[in-house]
Amino acid sequence: MQRVMVMGPPGAGKSTLARRLGARLGLQVFHLGQAFHLPGWVQAPEEVFAAEVERLAALPAWVIDGNYTGVLASRLAAADTVIYLDVASWTCLVRVVRRLLRSYGRVRADGPAGCPERVSFAFLRFVCTWNRKRRARHLALVDAFGGHKIILRGKRELERFLALS
Repeated sequence: MQRVMVMGPPGAGKSTLARRLGARLGLQVFHLGQAFHLPGWVQAPEEVFAAEVERLAALPAWVIDGNYTGVLASRLAAADTVIYLDVASWTCLVRVVRRLLRSYGRVRADGPAGCPERVSFAFLRFVCTWNRKRRARHLALVDAFGGHKIILRGKRELERFLALS
């Protein structure tokens, strides 16, 4: 595993897995949310974000977390491994709320610079509806991927995977 994509619903643990896997494999970790948002939660211009994702995907080794299906092609073409965290919506919601309570008003280490954690009911709704609206499409992308595919369902499978990596 030299070029690893980590995907899944918000709150599934993508950033945490990316950090742990990067440390374990000695790979640089990139969180796409940091490239997507400019300070103040302003969305980066589409072409700027796409260029940054292309640059990251062209690097020789990495772990990249995030979905951002509009810029998925370059990552899929470069990746040797795709990991999908298949986590229940209620678990994701609990984790997002816990993250909000822990980090509210502060910029998270894996968060975009100048973007303190905040409550957004639209985002909470997005978390709750992710699996119903997007899960099948994302699992189909993983299934079509030509490299190594890993689907992790729950904390026990994730810990077992990390122990073997």
